[in-house]
Amino acid sequence: MNIRTVSYLKASAKNLSLDELLHITQNGKEVYVVQDSKAYYEQRETIVFLKLINLSERSLNQKGELSLDETFDV
Repeated sequence: MNIRTVSYLKASAKNLSLDELLHITQNGKEVYVVQDSKAYYEQRETIVFLKLINLSERSLNQKGELSLDETFDV
């Protein structure tokens, strides 16, 4: 795990390599986690898909299965 201080982040912001998460501490406590934007957006996309799967499973359990016609009825 890559752990650095806020001072390090400020001094090195221009040259950071974010191959892995960067955990930032202040006064000995972790306050931030920094990651590259590509990894951030991939993570958010994954969360959205997981939420959709969860909602679909809940709907299936509550309403039962739907036919293809019912599913794509517009």
